[in-house]
Amino acid sequence: MKPLMHSEKAQGIIPQRILVIRLGALGDFVQSFGPFQAIRQAFPAAHITLLTTAPFVELAKLSPWFDEVLTDTRPRWTDVPQILALRKMLRGYDRVYDLQTSARTARYFVLAGRPVSWCGHVGEGHLAHLNPWRDEMHTRARQRDQLSMAGIKDVPLPDISWLRDKGPKLDEPYVLIVPGAAVHRPAKRWPARRYGELAAEIFRRGLQPVLVGHETEQPLAQDILKYCPEALNLMGKTTLPELAGLAARAQCAVGNDTGPMHLAAVMGCRCVVLFSADSNPALTAPLGWQAGQVRVLRVRDLALLCVQRVAAALWWRH
Repeated sequence: MKPLMHSEKAQGIIPQRILVIRLGALGDFVQSFGPFQAIRQAFPAAHITLLTTAPFVELAKLSPWFDEVLTDTRPRWTDVPQILALRKMLRGYDRVYDLQTSARTARYFVLAGRPVSWCGHVGEGHLAHLNPWRDEMHTRARQRDQLSMAGIKDVPLPDISWLRDKGPKLDEPYVLIVPGAAVHRPAKRWPARRYGELAAEIFRRGLQPVLVGHETEQPLAQDILKYCPEALNLMGKTTLPELAGLAARAQCAVGNDTGPMHLAAVMGCRCVVLFSADSNPALTAPLGWQAGQVRVLRVRDLALLCVQRVAAALWWRH
């Protein structure tokens, strides 16, 4: 564990107040666990604040990486009072690590007064991530490169022990099923009927199918239960920390390219993740702890992916 920034240490410049920006979505937030930990390890004595959105506040507050968590309500740019409040939140730091690096946070850089202490994809300071290939890199690799160019060379796999005991403890071995995905990207979803057929196969093999996701995805759960009434429906019944613990104890998880699969992967759960042509696993696939933990199945149209192929991927190590 190196509390680094050697060149800055030599100059006596060690930031005491640090802001980290990571707004979401869930998969992106989870893939920042390693960078969160690396920043904390690099500056163990600093007061580190996270700026995030409401869905991730509880998870962030439970973590060992932050002294304070602020909520970004993502106000409209025309809402002058709220933008002024946001500007106040962004100022007064010795260092800002923008891990979101989006068009929105490019404007946050302006609101913050264009500080040279900003580590992100904008600006011309010594901390700017100016790699011209950054948009062609997987999220985790891009963040490692960003921090490395800013002086934090060690970005380890995160310690997630603080999440392992969260959530319900089930009495029998189970498989998590994650049938949802972003509503505005329906091509990322394997049909609910196929998940129902897969759940029935999982149950026939002596494992409990467990449905997880957001409460707004209950219609998917109801469709799946038509094919496998024995499935346990926990849609909308777990917080993110509880879902993490549930994933840590699962035999495996299967689902679409969506946030809960990233959470399952970081918890060490064996995962089968389904991709369509709508997203690129080279840039966004969940990454686990070791080779073979996460298996990606990619087809142009998920409607054409058969249950037998997914089942074979689930059982390939059984």
